[in-house]
Amino acid sequence: MQLAEQLRRAEQRYEEITERLQDSAVAADPQRLAALMKEYKQLTPVIEAYRAQQKAIQTAAELEELLHDPDTDAEFRALAQAELADAKKQAAALGEELAALLMPQDAADARNVIVEIRSGAGGEEAALFAHSLHRMYSMYAERQGWTQTVLNLSETELGGTKEVIFSLSGDRVYAKMKFESGVHRVQRVPETESQGRVHTSTVTVAVLQEVGDVEFELDPADLRIDVFRSSGAGGQHINKTSSAIRVTHIPTGMVVECQDERSQYKNKDRALSVLRARLFAKAQAEQDAQVAAERRTQVGTGDRSEKIRTYNFPQSRLTDHRIGFSLYRLEDVMNGDLDPVFDALITAERAQRLAGSTE
Repeated sequence: MQLAEQLRRAEQRYEEITERLQDSAVAADPQRLAALMKEYKQLTPVIEAYRAQQKAIQTAAELEELLHDPDTDAEFRALAQAELADAKKQAAALGEELAALLMPQDAADARNVIVEIRSGAGGEEAALFAHSLHRMYSMYAERQGWTQTVLNLSETELGGTKEVIFSLSGDRVYAKMKFESGVHRVQRVPETESQGRVHTSTVTVAVLQEVGDVEFELDPADLRIDVFRSSGAGGQHINKTSSAIRVTHIPTGMVVECQDERSQYKNKDRALSVLRARLFAKAQAEQDAQVAAERRTQVGTGDRSEKIRTYNFPQSRLTDHRIGFSLYRLEDVMNGDLDPVFDALITAERAQRLAGSTE
């Protein structure tokens, strides 16, 4: 099917859904309403871009007609020529945007995620920044209406975070969070620094797709499960019962601990969920390594050793090194305003996918 015909059919479907959403019978059927609203939200950016493109094309046609009219005076002709160039440029840009929007979506984008944040080089300052990153993602999740569940948390005496593992569930979580895996570098003056010197510290972030036991089955024979008493920083939150869980995947030596819940069964379920996500990510990474061409269409969405971003507090600057993007609104970002960053990364990913599809 040609693009023009595909867009016309999409617009017809959009108008049909818009009409159905006004039907009281649909409003009274929550399941049907939810399905239509989901499709409506998916089609909206496509139809908005399509209609804007059609308007630009129509404007260009009208200007062309004016320029061919012998009665058009010279001053108006010059103005029309400039507007025609703008209209053609806008139509072309919208055409590229539509091509990207209509490309097959990555099925993984709809998944929920498990995020692991660990302090790296920099001691206590790195742990404090790990805490700041967790806060940043928590505030962004709240803005998006996502649900966060902390699966495991290890804190320092000064309120920093050695490690935090949490899940995010909601609408297309992986579509945005997939860009966050890698090394995050911070440059700032630590609160403990008396001479005002800027220190550089690092934190690693891993974003894993959450998978169900049906999608990725764990063999019980491959697991060793240990139970122990949970504890927190400075002896706080010590659980007098043995509810903390440590799961070891024997074939790989991978270990997951979970002690955030007082229930042994909940901790076990959460630990298995993290282990399943890690093993799935490992299998995906091995598959990606075999398909080198696929790596060309990714904007650094998997390598935990890759330095992806710098947070420079003295300059209030965030820089994403993968796409050369800088934003001088660091305080807003740290308070959860991540959309400008994610939008730039999504745009870059679309451009790479388009380039890859035309090779």
